[in-house]
Amino acid sequence: MSNPHPKKERSFVIVKPDGVQRGLVGEIVRRFENTGLKLVYMNLELLDEKKLWEHYGKDDAWFTRKGQGIADDRAKAGMSVDKEPIEYGKDIIRALVKFMTCGPVVVMVWEGNQAVAVVKKLVGGTEPATSDVGTIRGDLTLDSYAISAIDDRAVRNLIHCSDAPEEAEREIKLWLSEKNLISYRLVSEQILYDVNLDGILE
Repeated sequence: MSNPHPKKERSFVIVKPDGVQRGLVGEIVRRFENTGLKLVYMNLELLDEKKLWEHYGKDDAWFTRKGQGIADDRAKAGMSVDKEPIEYGKDIIRALVKFMTCGPVVVMVWEGNQAVAVVKKLVGGTEPATSDVGTIRGDLTLDSYAISAIDDRAVRNLIHCSDAPEEAEREIKLWLSEKNLISYRLVSEQILYDVNLDGILE
């Protein structure tokens, strides 16, 4: 879907296993719907481990950079550094993949004007403990990088969402085919997008 009309922009969203287990899918959907975004795909599923590595799409340079930071932090804390930096970096994705495959998730695609930015605003920052009040992560969970690092696991922050429209397009193509996405009209789209608002008055 190259260069769509702005009102047709799409965002790829995954409600992670913690969101499903805590019964928060309905609340998350409600928050997205309240903005006027349109749900064009939704499915409860188990994710494929190999596809998740492709989904996160990190290269050796990213693994090495992130891993070096972890190795430096361990050294400062007086902990052993017993692996190459690249392996510490890969541990980040290993933990994410382990978490994302531990139970069912809900995969969704949302459509609307600046869908990616709107979803990111509603979801909030990656770390729940520092995410703004009013966001999904800020309101509905309390995990932190510190406690997840102590427990040697991925941070449980309820949702994955695309960072940019190009990334959303890549993620949608990875997980779905175009035929999975339903094209339909919402009555509310007239008030959101109709230029002249003609047809409201009888």
